[in-house]
Amino acid sequence: MSVLMISILFALAGALIFTLIGLVSGTDETAIIVPFTLLVILLGAPPEAVFSFFMAAVLSKHLTHAIPTALMGVPGDTTAVPLIDHASALRRLGVPHVALRKMLSGGLIGAFIALPTAVLFGQFLGQFADFFKSASGLIFTLAAILIAYFSKGKWVSVLMIVPFAFFIKSIDTFSFSVVEKHLSISFFLGIAIGPMFSDILVSLSSSARKSLVRSAPKEYHLAPEVKGWKGFFPNPFKVLTGRQTAHTAATSFVSSLTFAFSPVGMTSLMGEIVGSRNKGVYKKSTSSLAAMNGVTESTYIAEAIIPLLAFGIPLSPVALGPASPLFNAPPVFTSDPVNNLHNMLTPWEFFLYGLIGLVIASIIAYPFAMNYARTATVFVMKNISQEAIVGMFIGLACLLAFHEAGLVGIMLTLTMATVGGLLNRVLGVSSGVQFMIFYGSTYMMTKLLGA
Repeated sequence: MSVLMISILFALAGALIFTLIGLVSGTDETAIIVPFTLLVILLGAPPEAVFSFFMAAVLSKHLTHAIPTALMGVPGDTTAVPLIDHASALRRLGVPHVALRKMLSGGLIGAFIALPTAVLFGQFLGQFADFFKSASGLIFTLAAILIAYFSKGKWVSVLMIVPFAFFIKSIDTFSFSVVEKHLSISFFLGIAIGPMFSDILVSLSSSARKSLVRSAPKEYHLAPEVKGWKGFFPNPFKVLTGRQTAHTAATSFVSSLTFAFSPVGMTSLMGEIVGSRNKGVYKKSTSSLAAMNGVTESTYIAEAIIPLLAFGIPLSPVALGPASPLFNAPPVFTSDPVNNLHNMLTPWEFFLYGLIGLVIASIIAYPFAMNYARTATVFVMKNISQEAIVGMFIGLACLLAFHEAGLVGIMLTLTMATVGGLLNRVLGVSSGVQFMIFYGSTYMMTKLLGA
Protein backbone atom coordinates (compact mmCIF):
# COMPACT_ATOMS: atom_id res chain seq x y z
CA MET A 1 0.00 0.00 0.00
CA SER A 2 1.34 3.46 -0.89
CA VAL A 3 2.33 6.02 1.74
CA LEU A 4 -0.42 8.31 0.43
CA MET A 5 -3.14 5.71 1.02
CA ILE A 6 -1.76 4.83 4.46
CA SER A 7 -1.78 8.51 5.38
CA ILE A 8 -5.38 8.88 4.23
CA LEU A 9 -6.43 5.87 6.32
CA PHE A 10 -4.67 7.15 9.44
CA ALA A 11 -6.17 10.61 8.92
CA LEU A 12 -9.57 8.98 8.63
CA ALA A 13 -8.98 7.08 11.87
CA GLY A 14 -7.82 10.24 13.66
CA ALA A 15 -10.83 12.20 12.44
CA LEU A 16 -13.33 9.54 13.51
CA ILE A 17 -11.78 8.92 16.94
CA PHE A 18 -11.37 12.56 17.90
CA THR A 19 -14.70 13.69 16.48
CA LEU A 20 -16.31 11.41 19.06
CA ILE A 21 -13.88 12.24 21.87
CA GLY A 22 -14.50 15.96 21.38
CA LEU A 23 -18.09 15.44 22.50
CA VAL A 24 -16.91 14.53 26.00
CA SER A 25 -16.60 17.76 27.95
CA GLY A 26 -13.52 18.54 30.01
CA THR A 27 -11.11 16.28 28.10
CA ASP A 28 -7.60 17.72 28.08
CA GLU A 29 -5.92 17.84 24.65
CA THR A 30 -2.51 16.73 25.89
CA ALA A 31 -3.87 13.81 27.89
CA ILE A 32 -5.85 12.39 24.96
CA ILE A 33 -3.79 13.28 21.88
CA VAL A 34 -0.37 12.24 23.24
CA PRO A 35 -1.20 8.56 23.97
CA PHE A 36 -2.95 8.02 20.62
CA THR A 37 -0.18 9.73 18.64
CA LEU A 38 2.44 7.67 20.46
CA LEU A 39 0.49 4.53 19.69
CA VAL A 40 0.41 5.38 15.98
CA ILE A 41 4.17 6.07 15.96
CA LEU A 42 5.10 2.92 17.88
CA LEU A 43 2.87 0.81 15.62
CA GLY A 44 5.27 1.73 12.82
CA ALA A 45 3.20 4.18 10.79
CA PRO A 46 5.20 6.15 8.18
CA PRO A 47 6.14 9.72 9.21
CA GLU A 48 3.70 11.11 6.64
CA ALA A 49 0.83 9.09 8.11
CA VAL A 50 1.75 10.15 11.65
CA PHE A 51 1.54 13.80 10.66
CA SER A 52 -1.77 13.35 8.81
CA PHE A 53 -3.20 11.55 11.83
CA PHE A 54 -2.12 14.33 14.19
CA MET A 55 -3.53 17.10 12.02
CA ALA A 56 -6.86 15.31 11.60
CA ALA A 57 -7.01 14.65 15.34
CA VAL A 58 -6.38 18.29 16.27
CA LEU A 59 -8.95 19.75 13.88
CA SER A 60 -11.62 17.15 14.69
CA LYS A 61 -11.17 17.57 18.44
CA HIS A 62 -11.33 21.35 18.26
CA LEU A 63 -14.40 21.34 16.05
CA THR A 64 -16.48 19.03 18.19
CA HIS A 65 -15.28 20.61 21.45
CA ALA A 66 -17.55 23.46 20.38
CA ILE A 67 -20.62 21.29 21.00
CA PRO A 68 -20.52 21.02 24.82
CA THR A 69 -19.11 24.57 24.98
CA ALA A 70 -21.98 26.13 23.02
CA LEU A 71 -24.89 23.89 23.99
CA MET A 72 -24.16 23.18 27.65
CA GLY A 73 -21.86 25.96 28.77
CA VAL A 74 -19.19 23.41 29.74
CA PRO A 75 -15.71 23.81 28.18
CA GLY A 76 -14.99 20.99 25.76
CA ASP A 77 -11.29 21.21 26.65
CA THR A 78 -8.67 23.66 27.91
CA THR A 79 -8.65 25.93 24.87
CA ALA A 80 -12.45 26.21 24.98
CA VAL A 81 -12.41 27.87 28.42
CA PRO A 82 -12.04 31.46 27.06
CA LEU A 83 -15.11 30.90 24.84
CA ILE A 84 -17.48 30.11 27.71
CA ASP A 85 -18.58 33.67 28.52
CA HIS A 86 -19.60 34.53 24.97
CA ALA A 87 -21.22 31.10 24.47
CA SER A 88 -23.20 31.55 27.70
CA ALA A 89 -24.35 35.01 26.60
CA LEU A 90 -25.82 33.53 23.41
CA ARG A 91 -27.41 30.69 25.38
CA ARG A 92 -29.17 33.27 27.53
CA LEU A 93 -30.43 34.90 24.34
CA GLY A 94 -31.84 31.52 23.29
CA VAL A 95 -29.54 31.02 20.29
CA PRO A 96 -26.92 28.42 21.31
CA HIS A 97 -27.22 26.87 17.84
CA VAL A 98 -26.00 30.15 16.34
CA ALA A 99 -23.02 30.17 18.72
CA LEU A 100 -22.16 26.63 17.65
CA ARG A 101 -22.35 27.42 13.92
CA LYS A 102 -20.13 30.48 14.29
CA MET A 103 -17.54 28.55 16.31
CA LEU A 104 -17.41 25.64 13.88
CA SER A 105 -17.16 27.83 10.79
CA GLY A 106 -14.50 30.03 12.35
CA GLY A 107 -12.47 26.99 13.37
CA LEU A 108 -12.57 25.55 9.87
CA ILE A 109 -11.39 28.80 8.27
CA GLY A 110 -8.66 29.26 10.89
CA ALA A 111 -7.23 25.79 10.25
CA PHE A 112 -6.82 26.26 6.51
CA ILE A 113 -5.21 29.67 6.99
CA ALA A 114 -2.76 28.34 9.58
CA LEU A 115 -1.37 25.46 7.51
CA PRO A 116 0.29 27.40 4.63
CA THR A 117 1.22 30.26 6.98
CA ALA A 118 3.00 27.91 9.38
CA VAL A 119 4.83 26.04 6.60
CA LEU A 120 6.14 29.27 5.04
CA PHE A 121 7.11 30.81 8.39
CA GLY A 122 8.75 27.56 9.48
CA GLN A 123 10.87 27.58 6.31
CA PHE A 124 12.00 31.13 7.08
CA LEU A 125 12.94 30.34 10.68
CA GLY A 126 14.79 27.22 9.53
CA GLN A 127 17.71 29.50 8.61
CA PHE A 128 18.40 29.86 12.35
CA ALA A 129 18.01 26.16 13.18
CA ASP A 130 21.68 25.55 14.07
CA PHE A 131 21.63 28.27 16.72
CA PHE A 132 18.44 26.99 18.32
CA LYS A 133 19.69 23.39 18.38
CA SER A 134 23.04 24.29 19.96
CA ALA A 135 21.43 26.46 22.61
CA SER A 136 18.41 24.24 23.26
CA GLY A 137 19.14 23.64 26.97
CA LEU A 138 19.41 27.36 27.73
CA ILE A 139 16.38 28.11 25.55
CA PHE A 140 14.26 25.54 27.39
CA THR A 141 15.30 26.97 30.75
CA LEU A 142 14.53 30.56 29.77
CA ALA A 143 11.26 29.49 28.16
CA ALA A 144 10.27 27.60 31.32
CA ILE A 145 10.79 30.78 33.35
CA LEU A 146 8.84 32.89 30.84
CA ILE A 147 5.91 30.49 30.51
CA ALA A 148 5.81 29.95 34.29
CA TYR A 149 5.67 33.68 34.92
CA PHE A 150 2.72 34.17 32.59
CA SER A 151 0.86 31.05 33.71
CA LYS A 152 -1.98 30.76 36.19
CA GLY A 153 0.34 29.83 39.07
CA LYS A 154 2.88 32.59 38.24
CA TRP A 155 5.28 32.91 41.18
CA VAL A 156 4.79 29.39 42.53
CA SER A 157 5.40 28.07 39.00
CA VAL A 158 8.66 30.02 38.82
CA LEU A 159 9.64 28.86 42.30
CA MET A 160 9.00 25.20 41.42
CA ILE A 161 11.25 25.16 38.33
CA VAL A 162 14.45 24.07 40.05
CA PRO A 163 12.87 21.64 42.58
CA PHE A 164 10.81 19.99 39.84
CA ALA A 165 13.88 19.74 37.58
CA PHE A 166 15.78 18.12 40.48
CA PHE A 167 12.90 15.68 41.03
CA ILE A 168 12.82 14.74 37.33
CA LYS A 169 16.58 14.25 37.15
CA SER A 170 16.57 12.18 40.34
CA ILE A 171 14.02 9.65 39.16
CA ASP A 172 15.63 9.66 35.71
CA THR A 173 18.95 8.69 37.32
CA PHE A 174 17.30 5.94 39.37
CA SER A 175 15.36 4.52 36.42
CA PHE A 176 18.56 4.57 34.33
CA SER A 177 20.29 2.45 37.00
CA VAL A 178 17.52 -0.14 36.63
CA VAL A 179 16.76 -0.26 32.89
CA GLU A 180 20.09 1.18 31.64
CA LYS A 181 18.50 3.78 29.38
CA HIS A 182 17.06 7.25 29.80
CA LEU A 183 13.28 7.22 29.53
CA SER A 184 11.28 9.83 27.69
CA ILE A 185 7.84 8.49 26.82
CA SER A 186 7.04 7.58 30.43
CA PHE A 187 7.93 11.09 31.62
CA PHE A 188 5.72 13.04 29.30
CA LEU A 189 2.88 10.53 29.54
CA GLY A 190 2.94 11.08 33.29
CA ILE A 191 2.83 14.84 32.87
CA ALA A 192 0.08 14.52 30.23
CA ILE A 193 -2.32 12.44 32.33
CA GLY A 194 -1.41 14.22 35.57
CA PRO A 195 -4.52 16.44 35.88
CA MET A 196 -6.86 13.49 35.24
CA PHE A 197 -4.94 11.20 37.57
CA SER A 198 -5.00 13.78 40.37
CA ASP A 199 -8.81 13.89 40.16
CA ILE A 200 -8.85 10.14 40.81
CA LEU A 201 -6.50 10.56 43.78
CA VAL A 202 -8.72 13.29 45.23
CA SER A 203 -11.78 11.07 44.89
CA LEU A 204 -9.95 8.33 46.84
CA SER A 205 -8.94 10.65 49.69
CA SER A 206 -11.38 10.83 52.60
CA SER A 207 -10.20 14.34 53.49
CA ALA A 208 -10.17 15.79 49.97
CA ARG A 209 -13.18 13.93 48.52
CA LYS A 210 -15.67 16.40 49.97
CA SER A 211 -14.62 18.96 47.33
CA LEU A 212 -16.07 16.64 44.67
CA VAL A 213 -19.33 15.77 46.44
CA ARG A 214 -22.51 17.12 44.83
CA SER A 215 -25.94 17.19 46.45
CA ALA A 216 -27.81 16.64 43.18
CA PRO A 217 -27.09 15.79 39.54
CA LYS A 218 -26.26 18.78 37.35
CA GLU A 219 -29.03 19.73 34.94
CA TYR A 220 -28.55 20.86 31.35
CA HIS A 221 -31.19 22.45 29.17
CA LEU A 222 -30.60 21.95 25.45
CA ALA A 223 -32.32 24.03 22.81
CA PRO A 224 -33.95 22.23 19.85
CA GLU A 225 -31.90 21.86 16.67
CA VAL A 226 -32.56 24.53 14.08
CA LYS A 227 -31.16 23.92 10.59
CA GLY A 228 -30.65 27.00 8.46
CA TRP A 229 -29.05 25.53 5.33
CA LYS A 230 -29.70 23.04 2.57
CA GLY A 231 -27.68 19.90 2.09
CA PHE A 232 -25.25 18.10 4.39
CA PHE A 233 -22.15 20.36 4.22
CA PRO A 234 -22.92 24.01 5.04
CA ASN A 235 -20.69 26.69 3.53
CA PRO A 236 -18.71 28.32 6.38
CA PHE A 237 -18.44 31.57 4.42
CA LYS A 238 -22.23 31.80 4.35
CA VAL A 239 -22.55 30.97 8.04
CA LEU A 240 -20.27 33.90 8.92
CA THR A 241 -20.81 37.45 7.76
CA GLY A 242 -18.14 39.07 5.60
CA ARG A 243 -16.92 41.09 8.59
CA GLN A 244 -16.72 37.99 10.79
CA THR A 245 -14.82 36.10 8.07
CA ALA A 246 -12.32 38.96 7.80
CA HIS A 247 -11.82 39.11 11.58
CA THR A 248 -11.39 35.33 11.79
CA ALA A 249 -8.90 35.28 8.91
CA ALA A 250 -6.85 38.16 10.36
CA THR A 251 -6.69 36.78 13.91
CA SER A 252 -5.88 33.27 12.64
CA PHE A 253 -3.05 34.59 10.50
CA VAL A 254 -1.52 36.70 13.30
CA SER A 255 -1.82 33.93 15.90
CA SER A 256 -0.15 31.48 13.49
CA LEU A 257 3.02 33.60 13.68
CA THR A 258 3.10 33.84 17.48
CA PHE A 259 4.08 30.20 17.91
CA ALA A 260 5.84 30.70 21.26
CA PHE A 261 2.76 31.96 23.12
CA SER A 262 0.05 30.05 24.97
CA PRO A 263 -2.92 29.01 22.76
CA VAL A 264 -5.32 29.86 25.59
CA GLY A 265 -3.70 33.26 26.03
CA MET A 266 -3.83 34.01 22.30
CA THR A 267 -7.47 32.87 22.13
CA SER A 268 -8.42 35.23 24.96
CA LEU A 269 -6.42 38.13 23.53
CA MET A 270 -7.83 37.84 20.01
CA GLY A 271 -11.34 37.44 21.38
CA GLU A 272 -10.99 40.67 23.33
CA ILE A 273 -9.68 42.54 20.29
CA VAL A 274 -12.51 41.35 18.03
CA GLY A 275 -15.12 41.91 20.74
CA SER A 276 -14.00 45.50 21.24
CA ARG A 277 -14.70 46.22 17.57
CA ASN A 278 -18.31 45.05 17.73
CA LYS A 279 -21.25 46.58 19.60
CA GLY A 280 -24.24 44.75 21.02
CA VAL A 281 -24.23 41.42 22.84
CA TYR A 282 -25.24 39.36 19.80
CA LYS A 283 -22.73 40.82 17.33
CA LYS A 284 -19.96 40.95 19.89
CA SER A 285 -20.42 37.34 21.04
CA THR A 286 -20.93 35.77 17.60
CA SER A 287 -17.95 37.62 16.12
CA SER A 288 -15.72 36.82 19.08
CA LEU A 289 -16.65 33.12 19.08
CA ALA A 290 -15.89 32.74 15.36
CA ALA A 291 -12.50 34.42 15.73
CA MET A 292 -11.59 32.66 18.97
CA ASN A 293 -12.31 29.18 17.69
CA GLY A 294 -10.33 30.05 14.56
CA VAL A 295 -7.43 31.00 16.83
CA THR A 296 -7.63 27.72 18.80
CA GLU A 297 -7.14 25.90 15.49
CA SER A 298 -4.44 28.18 14.09
CA THR A 299 -2.33 28.20 17.25
CA TYR A 300 -2.40 24.43 17.62
CA ILE A 301 -1.53 23.81 13.99
CA ALA A 302 1.16 26.50 13.77
CA GLU A 303 2.74 25.69 17.14
CA ALA A 304 3.19 22.09 16.04
CA ILE A 305 4.43 22.77 12.50
CA ILE A 306 6.75 25.78 12.95
CA PRO A 307 9.19 24.34 15.54
CA LEU A 308 8.96 20.92 13.90
CA LEU A 309 9.81 22.19 10.42
CA ALA A 310 12.28 24.88 11.48
CA PHE A 311 14.21 23.34 14.39
CA GLY A 312 13.19 19.77 15.15
CA ILE A 313 13.04 20.59 18.87
CA PRO A 314 9.85 21.44 20.82
CA LEU A 315 9.89 25.21 21.32
CA SER A 316 6.21 26.03 21.77
CA PRO A 317 3.52 25.15 24.33
CA VAL A 318 1.78 22.83 21.84
CA ALA A 319 5.07 21.21 20.82
CA LEU A 320 5.74 20.54 24.49
CA GLY A 321 2.24 19.15 25.04
CA PRO A 322 -0.05 17.47 22.50
CA ALA A 323 2.55 17.48 19.70
CA SER A 324 5.43 16.22 21.85
CA PRO A 325 5.43 12.68 20.33
CA LEU A 326 6.17 14.22 16.92
CA PHE A 327 9.49 15.38 18.39
CA ASN A 328 10.23 12.62 20.93
CA ALA A 329 9.00 9.06 20.68
CA PRO A 330 12.12 6.93 21.27
CA PRO A 331 13.40 4.93 19.55
CA VAL A 332 11.48 6.18 16.50
CA PHE A 333 11.71 9.97 16.97
CA THR A 334 14.21 11.92 19.09
CA SER A 335 15.02 15.60 19.51
CA ASP A 336 18.52 15.11 20.96
CA PRO A 337 19.96 14.36 18.48
CA VAL A 338 17.30 15.64 16.11
CA ASN A 339 15.83 12.65 14.31
CA ASN A 340 12.13 13.22 13.79
CA LEU A 341 9.72 14.68 11.24
CA HIS A 342 12.09 17.63 10.89
CA ASN A 343 14.54 15.37 9.03
CA MET A 344 11.99 13.05 7.45
CA LEU A 345 9.58 15.44 5.71
CA THR A 346 10.19 18.28 3.28
CA PRO A 347 8.23 21.56 3.57
CA TRP A 348 6.08 20.44 0.64
CA GLU A 349 5.31 17.14 2.42
CA PHE A 350 4.41 19.01 5.62
CA PHE A 351 1.89 20.98 3.57
CA LEU A 352 0.56 18.02 1.55
CA TYR A 353 0.10 15.53 4.39
CA GLY A 354 -1.11 18.26 6.74
CA LEU A 355 -3.69 19.21 4.12
CA ILE A 356 -4.81 15.58 3.85
CA GLY A 357 -5.43 15.50 7.60
CA LEU A 358 -7.33 18.79 7.61
CA VAL A 359 -9.49 17.94 4.58
CA ILE A 360 -10.53 14.55 5.95
CA ALA A 361 -11.25 16.02 9.39
CA SER A 362 -13.33 18.75 7.73
CA ILE A 363 -15.35 16.25 5.74
CA ILE A 364 -16.13 14.21 8.87
CA ALA A 365 -16.19 16.51 11.91
CA TYR A 366 -17.62 19.74 10.45
CA PRO A 367 -20.86 18.41 8.90
CA PHE A 368 -21.34 15.97 11.80
CA ALA A 369 -21.16 18.78 14.35
CA MET A 370 -23.33 21.12 12.28
CA ASN A 371 -26.06 18.55 11.62
CA TYR A 372 -26.11 16.25 14.65
CA ALA A 373 -24.78 18.34 17.55
CA ARG A 374 -27.83 18.05 19.79
CA THR A 375 -28.46 14.37 19.11
CA ALA A 376 -24.82 13.49 19.78
CA THR A 377 -24.73 15.58 22.96
CA VAL A 378 -27.81 13.88 24.40
CA PHE A 379 -26.34 10.45 23.62
CA VAL A 380 -23.00 11.27 25.27
CA MET A 381 -24.60 12.80 28.38
CA LYS A 382 -26.90 9.80 28.86
CA ASN A 383 -24.65 6.91 27.89
CA ILE A 384 -20.95 7.80 28.13
CA SER A 385 -19.24 7.83 31.51
CA GLN A 386 -16.54 10.48 31.79
CA GLU A 387 -14.85 8.34 34.43
CA ALA A 388 -14.60 5.52 31.89
CA ILE A 389 -12.97 7.87 29.38
CA VAL A 390 -10.45 8.99 31.99
CA GLY A 391 -9.72 5.37 32.92
CA MET A 392 -9.23 4.46 29.26
CA PHE A 393 -6.59 7.14 28.72
CA ILE A 394 -4.73 6.31 31.93
CA GLY A 395 -4.77 2.64 30.91
CA LEU A 396 -3.45 3.52 27.44
CA ALA A 397 -0.68 5.61 29.02
CA CYS A 398 0.34 2.69 31.24
CA LEU A 399 0.36 0.37 28.21
CA LEU A 400 2.75 2.68 26.32
CA ALA A 401 4.93 3.15 29.42
CA PHE A 402 5.16 -0.63 29.82
CA HIS A 403 6.19 -0.86 26.17
CA GLU A 404 9.06 1.54 26.87
CA ALA A 405 10.40 0.17 30.15
CA GLY A 406 8.15 -2.51 31.64
CA LEU A 407 7.10 -2.10 35.26
CA VAL A 408 9.64 0.69 35.78
CA GLY A 409 7.95 2.69 33.02
CA ILE A 410 4.52 2.30 34.63
CA MET A 411 5.81 3.28 38.08
CA LEU A 412 7.62 6.29 36.66
CA THR A 413 4.52 7.39 34.72
CA LEU A 414 2.24 7.14 37.77
CA THR A 415 4.81 8.91 39.95
CA MET A 416 5.05 11.79 37.48
CA ALA A 417 1.25 11.85 37.13
CA THR A 418 0.85 12.10 40.91
CA VAL A 419 3.37 14.89 41.45
CA GLY A 420 2.66 16.77 38.24
CA GLY A 421 -1.09 16.43 38.54
CA LEU A 422 -1.22 17.79 42.08
CA LEU A 423 1.14 20.63 41.13
CA ASN A 424 -1.23 21.45 38.27
CA ARG A 425 -4.54 21.18 40.11
CA VAL A 426 -3.50 22.57 43.52
CA LEU A 427 -0.74 25.08 42.73
CA GLY A 428 -1.54 25.98 39.12
CA VAL A 429 1.78 24.77 37.66
CA SER A 430 0.52 24.04 34.15
CA SER A 431 1.44 21.03 32.03
CA GLY A 432 3.21 23.34 29.57
CA VAL A 433 5.53 24.59 32.32
CA GLN A 434 6.19 21.02 33.46
CA PHE A 435 7.05 19.85 29.95
CA MET A 436 9.45 22.77 29.51
CA ILE A 437 11.14 21.96 32.84
CA PHE A 438 11.43 18.31 31.77
CA TYR A 439 13.26 19.24 28.58
CA GLY A 440 15.51 21.70 30.39
CA SER A 441 16.16 19.59 33.51
CA THR A 442 19.47 18.09 32.34
CA TYR A 443 20.88 21.51 31.44
CA MET A 444 19.72 23.05 34.73
CA MET A 445 21.10 20.30 36.96
CA THR A 446 24.39 20.22 35.03
CA LYS A 447 24.87 23.97 35.49
CA LEU A 448 23.74 24.04 39.13
CA LEU A 449 25.15 20.78 40.47
CA GLY A 450 27.54 19.60 37.79
CA ALA A 451 25.51 16.38 37.58
